[in-house]
Amino acid sequence: MSLPPAGALGRVRLLEDEWYCRFDGESVVLLDRPGWEAGARPQGLAPLEDVALLAPVVPGKVVAVGLNYRAHADELKMRVQDEPVLFMKPRTAVVGPGEAIVCPARSMQVDYEAELVVVVGRRCRDVAPADAAACVAGYTCGNDVTARDLQKLDGQWTRAKSFDTFCPLGPWIVPTPPSPQARVSARLDGVEVQCGFVGDMIVSPLELLSFVSGIMTLESGDVLMTGTPPGVGPIRPGQTVTIAVEGVGELTNPVA
Repeated sequence: MSLPPAGALGRVRLLEDEWYCRFDGESVVLLDRPGWEAGARPQGLAPLEDVALLAPVVPGKVVAVGLNYRAHADELKMRVQDEPVLFMKPRTAVVGPGEAIVCPARSMQVDYEAELVVVVGRRCRDVAPADAAACVAGYTCGNDVTARDLQKLDGQWTRAKSFDTFCPLGPWIVPTPPSPQARVSARLDGVEVQCGFVGDMIVSPLELLSFVSGIMTLESGDVLMTGTPPGVGPIRPGQTVTIAVEGVGELTNPVA
């Protein structure tokens, strides 16, 4: 396991127990609540090598945006809308690093989608873009796994995006946003198959948080998936997919 960046937060399993935590070099500080919440208190210390990484947050809701990279909309032959197109994924779709993405029998094409993910740090509603940063706990990597054939068949996206294991998140949460020049990429069995840049987004992460908060109340631990760059493609059982965001981390999952 590579060392998490300084100040990174997450969740781990130690023996039979699950903990929120703060990473400190080769040690893990176990916490009584999410590390971005006021009053989080240390409950112990464990070596990094003794813990298993979990999804770094258990979201109340997962809000995602479609077609937030113009080149991705072009590759799907879909028109970019005047305002962000939102959809949601259930929390039951969330898995962590190393957990398998399971391809459902009813889909003949399951695709990877590399994404930067925003983790909400406090309850907020109708937040102005200039104030959105104060509502962010940090940033992680996500894979918006999609049953592409079912998405095309249904016209709307709920079924295609919602299967169990279709929302890998991780490996940890970093408090500092990646730069506009940061790469958002996917590797399939070690070969890069998708790449874009944070600055290529049509709606920036903080603008997206502001937009979503004008529609629904966001709560601590909710996550916003910010869209995927061009280059999406299929995954098959036996393969391994890695989502990487420069300055954030790398999220790897096998496909079953």
